[in-house]
Amino acid sequence: MFKRVLIAEDHESASISVRKTLEDLGIASAEYTFYCDDALMHIKKNVYAEQPYDLLITDLSFEEDHRPQKLSSGVELVSAVKLIQPSLKVLVFSAENKAAVVDTLFKELGINGYVRKARHDAKDLKLAIQAIYKNKIYLSEDLKQTIKQKNAYEFTDFDITIISLLSRGMLQKEIPAYLQENNIRPSGLSSIEKRLNLMKEVLGFSKNEQLVAYCKDFGII
Repeated sequence: MFKRVLIAEDHESASISVRKTLEDLGIASAEYTFYCDDALMHIKKNVYAEQPYDLLITDLSFEEDHRPQKLSSGVELVSAVKLIQPSLKVLVFSAENKAAVVDTLFKELGINGYVRKARHDAKDLKLAIQAIYKNKIYLSEDLKQTIKQKNAYEFTDFDITIISLLSRGMLQKEIPAYLQENNIRPSGLSSIEKRLNLMKEVLGFSKNEQLVAYCKDFGII
């Protein structure tokens, strides 16, 4: 099992939950910090001392207070850590449940596990740490289903055109005129509404703005 663990978490109640989980797994050497800057400092210091951590457990959101910070989020922390200790295993423990955000963490930052703060998260934490120790990837079951569903949708050229126009600030009712001018078919407002409604239904969104943001996050537009 992991010997040296660092936890970056600014909520004391969550820290207690993580502490209890580590104790149950027999992990005695764990350090805690409330700030991302402090977490990065600890990691640097231990790498230079040739006593690196085996695992970093971090939240994504950190509340601002009187103390200025260079790193203000778990995403920034993980990015900085990967430059210093690329092999460090990373488990994110956060309330964030947006599939686009979670998927990006795995694909772009190479995290090893993600547990959502929710009911039964202590059980999930234990399973995640055990899986990561065995060099496996871990994702909470509820998020796994959500990401699978979102990744299953295949965007057509027509879909991408509509979303791109919306992202530029064009109103939905203005899109038919643009499509007609550029000989893009279909160009009727009803066809546009049907495609947008289909995409939002499959991807679990209620607003066009959410759909646009999702497509930007994944580089679709």
